[in-house]
Amino acid sequence: MARRPLPRILSNGTAQIARSRELARTAADSATDVLHPLITISRGLRRLAAAGRRKWADTPKDKRGPLLFLVASVVLVVALVPYGPLLAVISVMAAAAWHGRDRAPAEPEGPDESQTQRLQSLYDALVPYFSTPDDPAPLYTHGGDWEKSFPTYEFDGDGRISQLVVRYPAYFTDGEAGSRARIEQLLHAKSGRGREYHFEWDEEGNQLTVTVLPPLPTDIAAQRFVTSPGETVLGFTDPTQVQRTLPLSHGEERRDVPPVVWRTGPRSTEPHLLVMGEPGSGTTTLLRSIALQALQYGDVLIVDGSGTGEYACLTGRDGVLAVECTASGAVASLEWASQETERRLIAANHARQAGQPLPDDIRRPLWLLLDRPAALAHVAAADGHPDPQSMLQVPLRHGRAANVTVVVAEQFDSADALSDAVRQHTRARVVLGPVPSTQLEAVLGAPPHTTPVPVMPPGRGYARLGTGPVHRLQVPATPDPHDDATSDVQRQAVLELLPPRSAQVLVKQEQEPVS
Repeated sequence: MARRPLPRILSNGTAQIARSRELARTAADSATDVLHPLITISRGLRRLAAAGRRKWADTPKDKRGPLLFLVASVVLVVALVPYGPLLAVISVMAAAAWHGRDRAPAEPEGPDESQTQRLQSLYDALVPYFSTPDDPAPLYTHGGDWEKSFPTYEFDGDGRISQLVVRYPAYFTDGEAGSRARIEQLLHAKSGRGREYHFEWDEEGNQLTVTVLPPLPTDIAAQRFVTSPGETVLGFTDPTQVQRTLPLSHGEERRDVPPVVWRTGPRSTEPHLLVMGEPGSGTTTLLRSIALQALQYGDVLIVDGSGTGEYACLTGRDGVLAVECTASGAVASLEWASQETERRLIAANHARQAGQPLPDDIRRPLWLLLDRPAALAHVAAADGHPDPQSMLQVPLRHGRAANVTVVVAEQFDSADALSDAVRQHTRARVVLGPVPSTQLEAVLGAPPHTTPVPVMPPGRGYARLGTGPVHRLQVPATPDPHDDATSDVQRQAVLELLPPRSAQVLVKQEQEPVS
């Protein structure tokens, strides 16, 4: 069937509206220019009238009569003098125009002396990198002018550069990572440390745009995010990196924040996640946030290698299969998860061969969350048990088809203990905490387009999903509600997201005798 053309109001209505808005804006600007003298005089007359009223109010009552007589005498003299009324009107209009002028101080054009000195020093520092002796018309020379090299610049309230466009010669090797890194390091050092800079290279136009990024919000508490099944919010990033926002609530305030959404399930290209970080960087917080989101649609199995009880709030909840803290329990639970993955594959294959839909128990996602599994490897070896990570071979290889998702969180000091299967099959990566650029690139597979800062709040880091770009990331605040250091607001936010207690746990608690 041939497609019907869209109605004209739908096909070109947007263009007509845009043209109408442009015409209206042009007409308003023209009218403002034409009526500007009249607007100025009207403003001056209002100010003169207000000054006259203040003068009359400040005059004592016993002196108001002589003042009225004086004003009447002046009016009579002006009326009798030849061309007096005309001259009076001209004088009043001139006074109104003078008092009605825009008294706002004119903004200075161009940078001030300190800003010029900062730009000049930055230009001089770039000369050795952007100049060669064979260049007949060099853009960068010793003692040269910076105005042609920096066409656009902005400064913050402290006088430091907040945005800068740098032009460079075409022969600069901007396609090499080492050359870019040297320029980025120089601009970071000369523009002011302690801030995050975003570098955008325009290789076609031979321009580099440097932008100071604002800090990501750290006050976003755990809540029920507006997502579809199979979507997990890892955290929040800059509005320029993603084209989607989520409506969030912060007390009585409502705002839209751009998220980093990780998609899982049979159609996901990054079905498993690896989280790396230093102690106190927020890796456990991220796993707790993922668990609360996963329990909305699936079942969760947690292995806590640290043994600190960070997941005790999830014990006995609906959808939580187990929270294991011992090596033997972790091996047994992960062995069951491996067998469950095989069972799901076989059942799904039989259903497809019979032309029937998949059973509900296969459709329901299964999440395996492992926090510091390397810490259990030594204990398991001492007890004669295999490494718990060896039980992840089947879930990692076939988890996408069986609707099984694996999330592993480990610290950098135990990164060597990660198994090859975990390294190969975790295509979604998150790095939290202050990490050197080389180590960050080794985990994510690509360097970030921003400069890492030496001090980061908990839950702050970078994320990369597969072969996509590297995003700045701030994990939502999801603390342990049993921790005494947790604020009441964040504790209540987490408790509201916890599923109810399992029926078997409630029956067991009722049967226990009260001492």
